Amino acid sequence: MSLRDTLKGTGVALVTPFTSNQQVDFDALGNLIEYVIRGGVEYVVTMGTTGETPTLYKQEKLDIINFTYDKVGGRLPVVVGLGGNNTRELLNDLETYPLDKATAILSASPYYNKPSQEGIFQHYKALASATSKPIILYNVPGRTGSNIAAETTLRLANEVGNISGIKEASGNMIQCMHILRDRPREFMVTSGDDHLALSLIALGMDGVISVAANVFPKDFSELVRCSLKDEYKSSRTLHNKMLEGFDLMFAENNPAGIKAFLTEFGLIQNHFRLPVVPLSEHIHDKVKRYLATF
Repeated sequence: MSLRDTLKGTGVALVTPFTSNQQVDFDALGNLIEYVIRGGVEYVVTMGTTGETPTLYKQEKLDIINFTYDKVGGRLPVVVGLGGNNTRELLNDLETYPLDKATAILSASPYYNKPSQEGIFQHYKALASATSKPIILYNVPGRTGSNIAAETTLRLANEVGNISGIKEASGNMIQCMHILRDRPREFMVTSGDDHLALSLIALGMDGVISVAANVFPKDFSELVRCSLKDEYKSSRTLHNKMLEGFDLMFAENNPAGIKAFLTEFGLIQNHFRLPVVPLSEHIHDKVKRYLATF
């Protein structure tokens, strides 16, 4: 089975819960994993940027990855986030991180360096040469400062054997159209934008790696399943039900928004590591009002 088939549907980019003394809250993480599995998501993503990876120490990352494998217990595929802007360091991480149980590696394009398209190509080619695991490109220009052009995505898809998919979060619908039209048949293209999930699946994407599915796993994964079956009346109803929620989740910062929602659901405590801070009080009040009518 291809990665495109294995990961069709909704993946959830897990948050990292913290205690009041800034330690990783593994009890809350375990409860969250159970919650999203019961909600019907198709797979989980650990150590994505929604998990506040820039402020985690390496040992914490290793502990979270292993904890996630154990808690999921083989019930769903697990994708591990492993990205950065130091290619040589990432090559070392590929040798030392616990990846045997990972279905795939999600790797964000190098941030801050703003490499050329050739630099992006060579970066991913080097990563792919260091592992037999499928690699999913992650294009999120709003965070990295540079875009993976459609031509570069397609070049990687065609020339590098284990570059197996992309999480596209550019918000550029035309770019997405070109990738979807010209991709190899088994190359997975999934959305990284909850707002655009319905629209992008209508264009041909295979699903979403979602932030909102942390808190709305049942409704969001059903939205995706309906869209994949061309049942757009049902998916539009679910989309409109959650639309204001999407707006509030991303009003200031991710994961500040989603953690506010999860706090209101009693799943985690609303704690962060600087420079991320909790959602401002007036936006958090809007979250409460929205959830009261959800």
